[in-house]
Amino acid sequence: MSKRPLDDSDNEIQSQYMKDNVVYNHYDNEVMIKTNGDYIYIICKEEDQVQPVLDRMNTDTCILSDYEEWDEGDDMKWILTFKVFDDGRFPEKN
Repeated sequence: MSKRPLDDSDNEIQSQYMKDNVVYNHYDNEVMIKTNGDYIYIICKEEDQVQPVLDRMNTDTCILSDYEEWDEGDDMKWILTFKVFDDGRFPEKN
């Protein structure tokens, strides 16, 4: 089964259907996704998944707000937390 390439329109379509406080986790997911209010949590099981997730999720209205390496060795996971700004309030830039 081939996967079609992802583009920015996929982000817009997915955000319309994502619900608050839901874990989007299925046995065949590449990453685990959970929403909680204005935050999206993405858990990567391999380090090489982190950069593509960052590239895809960092937009004008969504920024990385936290990064955590969890566990160690073969069980290591990367937890990325993104903050969504959908009301026009954006963080101040340094």
